[in-house]
Amino acid sequence: MEKIKILIIEDNDDIRESTSEILMLAGYEVLQAKNGKQGVELAIKYIPDIILCDIMMPELDGYGVLYLLSKREETSLIPFIFITAKADRAEIRRGIEMGADDYLTKPFDDIELLNAIEGRLKKKEHQKKFYSSNSEQMDHLFQPVNGLDELKKSFDDRKIKILKKKQIIYAEGDTANTVYLILSGSVKTTKMTEDGKELMTCVYYPDEYFGITSLFTGREYKETAEVLEDAALRSIPREELDQLVCKYPDVAEKFIKILAQSVVNHEQQLLHLAYFSVRKRMAEILSKLYQAHSETGNFEISRENLASMAGMAIETVSRILGDFKEEGLIDRNAGRITILDITRLQKMKN
Repeated sequence: MEKIKILIIEDNDDIRESTSEILMLAGYEVLQAKNGKQGVELAIKYIPDIILCDIMMPELDGYGVLYLLSKREETSLIPFIFITAKADRAEIRRGIEMGADDYLTKPFDDIELLNAIEGRLKKKEHQKKFYSSNSEQMDHLFQPVNGLDELKKSFDDRKIKILKKKQIIYAEGDTANTVYLILSGSVKTTKMTEDGKELMTCVYYPDEYFGITSLFTGREYKETAEVLEDAALRSIPREELDQLVCKYPDVAEKFIKILAQSVVNHEQQLLHLAYFSVRKRMAEILSKLYQAHSETGNFEISRENLASMAGMAIETVSRILGDFKEEGLIDRNAGRITILDITRLQKMKN
């Protein structure tokens, strides 16, 4: 095992030799320098584990030694202990501000010397372990990760739940302990206004997650989730999601993007409610529903759900749908809507 290397920079021969003898008896390897200039040269050449340095020396004093070594990357972190015959407050403060780690006042005994050395070496070892641990974490952070594969596996390992239309998955105020993934069908989330009206906050389709916002913002679901079209779902518990998010940066990034998009969508919804005409709002909603059912171009949805999504009265929904049908934009039969002219609808919403 390689010995710990200590550099003593001291112009007093007796003090330097006696200190060196004590340290060698304690099992350390010792380097000696008679002045500051020689001390800097030895420190750069041998990179000691710790430096003991007198302050008052010819050619280059202890402050100069500390300054020069602190400017070099390879020597800047070496523990540095001043040894001085006088240690008034101003002198100590100056050394500490420059980066000295400790002071020993002459004359010092064997125990003081060895305690000071051991204390600095323990701190250095602790710092080394700390930065090594952080470095390993950073290395792991930038290594190729397969967190999204683990996320998929977590859901794939769970049993598929088949739910019928209008079935409640969770209610506003329930404990938020699960995140859901839609395999087929669709799910709506709603909130009740103070006057008892239902406002639809979002509609989720296959391959989309829901329940996320509540899991990351508190302990209760912020809305009610209800099956809009017969759905197949998988879910994982909150604890498992927390572990995946903490362990895998790509999983955390995925859900941050989902949360950010949710904020954007809600902002747009508020703007539409505030500034869009009822015709524009309905055109916007029908366009979104068409995108989710682009393969068939038609979908089944009740007037109540459309009213909840648009934030308008059911009677208003009926009137606008009637107008759209007369204008050749849609066809409507027994609650099923077929989009006949998506281009005109999209132009209307824009």
